[in-house]
Amino acid sequence: MNRIRPFPVAAWLAAISLTVACASAVRTPAPGPVSPIVPVAFGLRVAEQYRVAAITTRRFTHETFWRAVEPSISSGALRSEEVGRSLQGRPIRSVTFGTGGTTVLLWSQMHGDEATATMALADVFRFLAEASTDPVRERMRARLTIVFVPMLNPDGAELFQRESATGIDINRDARQLATPEARTLKSLRDRIRPDFGFNLHDQSARVLAGPRGRQVAIALLAPPFGVDRGYDDVRSRARLVASVIARTLGGEIPGRIARYDDTFNPRAFGDLMQQWGTSTVLIESGALPDDPEKQRLRALNVAALLAALDAIASGSYAGADPNAYESLPGNRGGASDVLVLGGQLVLPGMPATRADIALVYDDALARTGAKVRDVGDLREAVAIDTVDAAGLFLHPQQASLTVENGGVWLRIGAAAAIDLRRGADAASELVRTVGTPGESPTPNR
Repeated sequence: MNRIRPFPVAAWLAAISLTVACASAVRTPAPGPVSPIVPVAFGLRVAEQYRVAAITTRRFTHETFWRAVEPSISSGALRSEEVGRSLQGRPIRSVTFGTGGTTVLLWSQMHGDEATATMALADVFRFLAEASTDPVRERMRARLTIVFVPMLNPDGAELFQRESATGIDINRDARQLATPEARTLKSLRDRIRPDFGFNLHDQSARVLAGPRGRQVAIALLAPPFGVDRGYDDVRSRARLVASVIARTLGGEIPGRIARYDDTFNPRAFGDLMQQWGTSTVLIESGALPDDPEKQRLRALNVAALLAALDAIASGSYAGADPNAYESLPGNRGGASDVLVLGGQLVLPGMPATRADIALVYDDALARTGAKVRDVGDLREAVAIDTVDAAGLFLHPQQASLTVENGGVWLRIGAAAAIDLRRGADAASELVRTVGTPGESPTPNR
C-alpha cells in the first residue's frame, strides 16, 4: 500500500512566487504566462490535512453527508442553496466558491452507490473553507466561480443503489428529463452556463487498463458531442483538462489510468453537456488493492480535482499535451476477480481433471462473497488477480459443492472456496485457499 508522501510546501510556495498572473476578461482563461500545474503531492497533502473525519466509508446517507460538511458550509467562504428536490423530497443543494469570470460545474453521485467523489468533495469543501492563505485556493477564488452539486441522487444513496427511487438511471435521463434530479441538474446548467464541467462517477472494480493491464483506479473521458466523435473547441478543451489529470496522477498510480469508451450516448449527461457547450470531463473511480472503502481513491480524487481546477484558473491547461489523454490504454471491462490457472480440479471420488477456475466476488472491493464464474480452459481469460496453480490440485470445499443422489457437482454460480493442495488426496498439504472473505490480491496487481 503506497503511503501519501509529504509535499515540500516551501518548494511549492517558491514555485508559485515565480509565476506570472494571467488575468483575462473572457470566460475561458486565455493562454499565456501561467502557473505550473499543481503536483499530485500537493493534492494528497490537502486530502490528508483537510480530511473530513466524519465520513470514513463509501456508504453514507444524504443526512450524514450534509451534517459532516456543515462546518465548512457555514464558514462564510462557501455559499449554498437548494436547487431542487429528489422524488422523495430530499433537498439537492449546490455549494459555490469563488467569484471569478470562469464558471465550473461539478456534480457527484448521480448514481447513488458511487460515492468516492462525494467523499472527496467534502475534503475539498474543508480546504476551501479553512485554507484562506493558500495561493492555489486564492487563485481559484479570484478567477473561478465553482459550483458543486454533491450527491445529486440522494434517494439512491439512501439504499446505496445506482438508480433513483423510481428505478431510473439519472445519467440516462439527460434527454427526457423525466426525473426531478435530472431536471435539477439541467436547470442549474442552463442558469449558470458553465464553461467547464466535471461528471464524477465510480466504475466497476473489474476493469483493466488495456487487454491485460492493471486494475483501473481512474478512468477519464472527454465525452463526445455526437456520433462521429469529432473534436470542436468545447471538447478539445475538455481533452486538455483530462490530460492535466492524467499527467498529475500518472506517477502516483502508474498503469492504472485508462480512457473510457467514447461511444456517443444521446441520453447521457456528459455527452449532452458537451453538446450544450460545457467542456466536460468524466472521472470514473475504479479500485485499488487494499482500498475496500476507497479512501485512497478519495485522496486521489482530491488531487485530480485541485490540479484540474487550478489549471483552469491559471490557464495552464491550454498548454497540456492532448497525447497524455489520447495515449491512455482503453478501459477494458469483463475481468474476473480471481483466475486460478494451471491446476488439476478434484471432486470427491472422481479423477483429477485439468481445469482453470474463474471467481467473482459479490463485493469486488471488500473481496467477499466469492462465486464460481467459469471452469475449463481459461488461458485467454483476464482477471484482477491471477493465481499460478501449476503442479497443484484444486479441491473445492464442501460449501462449494452440490451433492445429490450420490453425485457431486461444482456448479457455476456456487459459493467458492477452493483449497490448493500438493496432491489429489484431500488430506495432502494445503498451500493456500482462494475465495475466502477479504483475501488479499496478488501483489503485482
